Amino acid sequence: MPRVVILDYGSGNLRSAERAVRRAGADVEVTADADAALNADGLVVPGVGAFAACMTGLRSVRGEKIIGTRLAGGRPVLGICVGMQILFERGVEHGEEAEGAGEWPGTVEQLHADVLPHMGWNTVRAPADSELFAGLDADTRFYFVHSYAVRKWQLESGLAGRQPKVTWAHHGEDFVAAVENGPLWATQFHPEKSGDAGAHLLRNWISTL
Repeated sequence: MPRVVILDYGSGNLRSAERAVRRAGADVEVTADADAALNADGLVVPGVGAFAACMTGLRSVRGEKIIGTRLAGGRPVLGICVGMQILFERGVEHGEEAEGAGEWPGTVEQLHADVLPHMGWNTVRAPADSELFAGLDADTRFYFVHSYAVRKWQLESGLAGRQPKVTWAHHGEDFVAAVENGPLWATQFHPEKSGDAGAHLLRNWISTL
């Protein structure tokens, strides 16, 4: 089985993610150990809460360097929820700006919607050639819990010379729901809380490791 590390930096739905990734067919370890995170077949970066707090936790375990080193070597990384958001350049919450890991250009900001947070099941619009959503119908729903998102995708040419595959969802307005960019994939929704659809998606990712 592929070896997957779920990065423990003090912010994330760690045990739910661990169970879901293990059920999807991987040997899973939850740890902040840099060597384990660097050498695993796949790295999952979860995240729950505020952007700035998650970045503080990530830096405390040198997580941004671990991510960057893995990507430089073409080693797969999967970000989930705020673990996706912190891959962008910056986040703005309550008028305060925080610097992100900077793997992608763009800003995480509050959605323009009548009801926040965006909480519950929603469909997504994935590219036809998506590997992450392969085998899933267009009306498949995933579980979201967030008030902030990336509302504009800015990167034209992606990692490893591949065109990024960007998946969108709508709540009040369009926002980035998932990205496949070379070895760096991420979802704004929670696959570990998305039932059979989330399990299928995680199996798709694990099959690439």
